[in-house]
Amino acid sequence: MKKIIFLLLVSSNLFAQIDRVEPPFWYANMQNPEVQILFYGKNIAQNEVSVSNNVVINTIRKTENPNYIFVSIDTKNVGAQELTFSFSKNKKVAFTQKYELRKRKENSRFRKSFDASDMMYLIMPDRFANGNPNNDSDNSVVEKADRKNPGGRHGGDIEGIIKHVDYLKELGVTALWSTPMCEDNDKTYSYHTYGQSDVYRIDPRYGTNEEYVKLAATLHQNGMKLIKDYVTNHWGAEHWMFKDMPTYDWFHQFPGYSQSNYRMTTQYDTNAAAIDKKQCMDGWFVPSMPDLNQSNPLVLNYLTQNAIWWIEYADLDGFRVDTYSYNDKEGIAKWTKAITDEYPYFNIVGEVWMHDQAQISYWQKDSPIAKIQSYNSYLPSVMDFTLHDAFGSVFNEDKTNWNDGMYKVYENFVNDFLYANTNNILTFAENHDTNRFNQIYKNDFKKYQMAMSLLATVRGIPQLYYGSEIGMAGDKGKGDADIRQDFPGGWAGDAQNAFTKSGRSAVQNQFFDFTAKLFNWRKNNPVVAFGKMKHYLPEQNVYVYFRYDDNQSVMVIMNNADEKRTISTKRFAENIQNYTSGKEVMTNQQINLSNEISIDAKSVLILELKK
Repeated sequence: MKKIIFLLLVSSNLFAQIDRVEPPFWYANMQNPEVQILFYGKNIAQNEVSVSNNVVINTIRKTENPNYIFVSIDTKNVGAQELTFSFSKNKKVAFTQKYELRKRKENSRFRKSFDASDMMYLIMPDRFANGNPNNDSDNSVVEKADRKNPGGRHGGDIEGIIKHVDYLKELGVTALWSTPMCEDNDKTYSYHTYGQSDVYRIDPRYGTNEEYVKLAATLHQNGMKLIKDYVTNHWGAEHWMFKDMPTYDWFHQFPGYSQSNYRMTTQYDTNAAAIDKKQCMDGWFVPSMPDLNQSNPLVLNYLTQNAIWWIEYADLDGFRVDTYSYNDKEGIAKWTKAITDEYPYFNIVGEVWMHDQAQISYWQKDSPIAKIQSYNSYLPSVMDFTLHDAFGSVFNEDKTNWNDGMYKVYENFVNDFLYANTNNILTFAENHDTNRFNQIYKNDFKKYQMAMSLLATVRGIPQLYYGSEIGMAGDKGKGDADIRQDFPGGWAGDAQNAFTKSGRSAVQNQFFDFTAKLFNWRKNNPVVAFGKMKHYLPEQNVYVYFRYDDNQSVMVIMNNADEKRTISTKRFAENIQNYTSGKEVMTNQQINLSNEISIDAKSVLILELKK
């Protein structure tokens, strides 16, 4: 009989083992003192829970799935220490779990984030550089390395980025945005990493959590910031929680899968049908990406804590949030506010892929447009997709009419009055989801010069996509793999190493040298980051604008015509004022402002004005 009882006890303990604890640890002295800890294990909810060290348990949440229990503790006035959670059945402790409260970094709450003074560089880590070939494949994930497959895993990793930090620094990068690095265990196409299967674990094919922390530290040591690409809208179908859901409504159910209509305008359209709103917000992107339900408080809290955990753990400098406007409107606003309440200077830029400034503005914090509906997303920054739209055609429009040529660029900034904060808008010519700029313009260096000059000198935060600076092209029409090609020199045995001057071709050096000089100049000129902007109606496809403050002024002249133009400076007296000359930043040429200025076809002048 004693043997039977013993076996029953052993069996009970085995059934009640803890397989996961999330967050795996937490931090003392957080602004919000409550942390909700998820304990996962077979039938764990059958147990009662207590915690050591006189720490107060605020709530214990059990769901319809007995394999989960959510325990909220109050860490107010609780210093960094190790706690012990006890799980009891019939008033007897069946098992325990250690839990660590760690000390925060000094001034963690007031960390400085990215802003308009930065140049953000976007990479896809799998395609940038392979620093450690030994992690190209891993037994814990399905897809193995196959560089011959354009859409497969190629082996790029964190170590590859770290080994090329000097390249980033030389280019003038001040903030690095990497597409997601958390585990994506999809059977194919997992390098994309937007279908995450574990949001507390770096994908082993990229490296380890510790290596991610090292990446942040290395960037900081070199005067650069690390921006994490965060996905709130969906996970991957291989996520462990999707396979054993804490609650039925953890994901949006129809029941099961129903595809989004992708019509984000339904989120503020006063005339929209409720079913269309629901289908947009709750529908899934694809069957392999189950849609998270941020209206479920447990889900929202899980995502919030995960985001904060990564900020603390990896010492992050900002987020880019994928598919921001597909999330539950109220839920994502709460998520964003919780993070910025914890870190008042932390910047978050959301992907709001729309083609109208009023619609994009709606999603920025304190938007005058959203205010009409008494809505505030609390999202500090949005992406300037309307400017991106102009980039896609404007430099091929040699002749101008009422709407074409540089008027497209001019009209983009005409609508700046719609935004709450024009300095905090991300500007870009391309990214990992779009056609390559150099593909559109057939590697025309003059057109590249104009585009980069525009990015470097208009309001907002400029973002460069990896490889543009060496003329990399790629056709979206051939599939995503073509716009996400390997950076030459990132792999041992590559025929060319474009990370070095000697390894680049003459044309590649032409692109690189221009880009590096331009953005390194920008780093030391806060007037183009935070100064006022005044622009003048384009004439004969020539666009002129100024970035200025009380002490400095930069004049930009962009000739998009296919022939040389001469302009009179008298028209710009409002901004030229007492300035008498301008030094062209790329050539050091001195230009007299009292006379007419001639500018070659398809070219740009950036003038630092002098008295």
